[in-house]
Amino acid sequence: MRARRRGRAAGGGGDPLSAPADGGAVDPGVLVRRAAARLAAAGIPSPRPDAEALLASVLGVDRAAARLAALRGDALPPGTAAALEVLVDRRAAREPLQHLTGRAPFDGLDLAVGPGVFVPRPETEGLARAAAAAAAAVGRRRGRPPVVVDLCAGSGALALAVAARVPDARVTAVELSPDALAWARRNVRALGAEGGAVPADRPGGPVRLLAGDVTAPLAAVPDLAALVGDVDVVVSNPPYIPPGAVPVDPEVRDHDPALALYGGGDDGLLVPRAVLAVAARLLAPGGVVLVEHAEVQQEALLALLAAGPGAPDAGSWRGATGAADLTGRPRWVQAVRTAAACHDAPS
Repeated sequence: MRARRRGRAAGGGGDPLSAPADGGAVDPGVLVRRAAARLAAAGIPSPRPDAEALLASVLGVDRAAARLAALRGDALPPGTAAALEVLVDRRAAREPLQHLTGRAPFDGLDLAVGPGVFVPRPETEGLARAAAAAAAAVGRRRGRPPVVVDLCAGSGALALAVAARVPDARVTAVELSPDALAWARRNVRALGAEGGAVPADRPGGPVRLLAGDVTAPLAAVPDLAALVGDVDVVVSNPPYIPPGAVPVDPEVRDHDPALALYGGGDDGLLVPRAVLAVAARLLAPGGVVLVEHAEVQQEALLALLAAGPGAPDAGSWRGATGAADLTGRPRWVQAVRTAAACHDAPS
């Protein structure tokens, strides 16, 4: 009940969604318009798409089918309006849309998400495609299936996107949070069982999942340590927000887990630096590392990659470049491991 009152206050009140205009059944088009108006009044940046997505979730169909039902004025199952009203009120209170629907689209995949796991963003899809392209290229050059590691894997979005785009890739995903790892397992099982997007004929499914902390000694995750010197691509969307840069959006600030947001250290780069250090040990010469970052951090990470093998936490890299996301903002760095790798360095 509290969530519904908060949603009404944020949404500026208005008629209940379930109130028919003429005393008859509620038209789905009217439902969507009323829901969108309430979400717009609450400051939701995409009120109409969110309203359609919530109706789709209630009906158990995709958004295109819900939009079509609204356009045609289809009859709705009993209780649809009341169920939608609950979700609209929660969304107006700035609960993430993906938590309400339980789904997040990512690079053509439909991922299960919810409390306890970072919701993958469209801005990261470019990183997924770049990692897949790098894996395919290295695999062709070496004449074998590429070996890929996703560090700080969260829901498994990057790992599964690479597995979908490069079906013969051997992908391992590493995640510290037990809650996030549970979501990743769910996604690996679901996508593997469906059989269309990724191969399901490997032990453990299309992606091997490991529990591990990238800031701990590599030996703490023996299955990951066993890959030292044999990996072709390391990709990561690690936590990187500096401690003072609290996200403005309530959906992120209040619902994404802090473990997935804040990178540690004064600049937020403690975890990204650790990712680069682990990647330096895992990658074979000629392997590629790709790491997401905040738009203000690209210069610092490129400087670290250019610092050479003598620099703390830096490997020996060449061809370090920065890339932008679909909004044009600096989003990830990419570099190639040189032949000077020292894989017997201390953990």
